[in-house]
Amino acid sequence: MSGAQLLAHLEGQVSTVCRCWAVTLADGRVEGFTDHDGPLDFEGIAFRPEAGMSARALVQGTGLSIDNSEALGILSSAAISEADIERGLLDGAGVRIWLVNWQAPEARLLRFAGTVGEIRRGGGVFQAELRGLTEPLNQPQGRVFQRDCTAVLGDARCRVDLSQPGYTVEVAVQAVEDAEVTVPGLTQEAGWFARGSLTVLSGEAEGLSGAIKSDRGGDPRRIALWQPLRAALRPGDRLRLQVGCAKRFATCRQKFDNLINFQGFPDLPSDDWLAAVPRSTADTSGGSRR
Repeated sequence: MSGAQLLAHLEGQVSTVCRCWAVTLADGRVEGFTDHDGPLDFEGIAFRPEAGMSARALVQGTGLSIDNSEALGILSSAAISEADIERGLLDGAGVRIWLVNWQAPEARLLRFAGTVGEIRRGGGVFQAELRGLTEPLNQPQGRVFQRDCTAVLGDARCRVDLSQPGYTVEVAVQAVEDAEVTVPGLTQEAGWFARGSLTVLSGEAEGLSGAIKSDRGGDPRRIALWQPLRAALRPGDRLRLQVGCAKRFATCRQKFDNLINFQGFPDLPSDDWLAAVPRSTADTSGGSRR
């Protein structure tokens, strides 16, 4: 790839340039698009002109300012379908945009690299926000001091081994109603998987996951999600259920025996305590949620 060749071409009296962009979806599929009137190929990607996708003007700045743009596209089965968006395949998808000499594609310059942000769709088209590589630097950093644990169950700070028996199970779907899934009876106590996660292992929704809202015991077991998955679940589809954590001091001690790694502050005084005045008739210690 030679940016110098492209710059030399642009210094001439006539230019033959177009834009090409590649989108790497969450399932690993790479779709290529171009605003040229013919197909182009480079870096092992076929860039198609008939896919009905175009990018608006790219705003770039120096230093750590945020690069951004938008992409417009037509929903089609040949490129990006509404089902792809529903399944979340465009969420956080990687995007690269080149300025290319279409007569000699080896003369090209990478103008943008980033990810897909917010997506809006309607009327058979979609509009996707493109976020530059400096976007993560715009996110709040630092630790939050609160009563509840701030670690993610099983991460490097939590250190719970989720491979232990009972923490993760695989089951088959018996029935589905909105955001509730019925599965065969489990040996774990009721509520064991509440606040955990559900991952689909087979079927139309394979690869999708959702947060578990409630786990009602019995046989069959009823697992409710906070919101329906963005693809249909069918009886017989395989699921992986992961244990949930309420982020409480007592949960860490009693359910996981992991108190040494608790990342919250159960003795943190409340706002009411900070505004209280000394008195001898009541407890003003702030209390403890242990």
